[in-house]
Amino acid sequence: MAPPAPRGTVLGRLAVPAGILAAVAGAFAYVGAVDPNEPGHYPVCPLLRYTGLYCPGCGGLRSAHAFVHGDLSAALHDNAMAVVAYLGFAAVWTVWVVRAARGRPLRVDLAPVGLWTLGVSLLVFTVVRNLPFGGWLHP
Repeated sequence: MAPPAPRGTVLGRLAVPAGILAAVAGAFAYVGAVDPNEPGHYPVCPLLRYTGLYCPGCGGLRSAHAFVHGDLSAALHDNAMAVVAYLGFAAVWTVWVVRAARGRPLRVDLAPVGLWTLGVSLLVFTVVRNLPFGGWLHP
């Protein structure tokens, strides 16, 4: 049996997705305005600082800054996985809005194989960007 549909007006059902979009847009606006390429604006990645290794998130702020400014090649160079995540968020958010407008709940059911694929992809990305031949993935 399917869970009951949310009640209320369409605007009421869209309040949470709209709030999430506003928060994400605000974060992107801030990163777009405050350049992470200039030292002193954001904290340094502790893993990079103490080990010299790039984590999967290293370059994410620079990637977001380039993405906001429409420089997709720089965004992909700074952190390709972050760009994939931005696009994934946009797709999931769009499905969420459509389902909410229709009175249906958002259901994201990732099978174990999907979660393993995501985890392995992040691990491979992290390892490759830290190997000598993975220099093209350095932020």
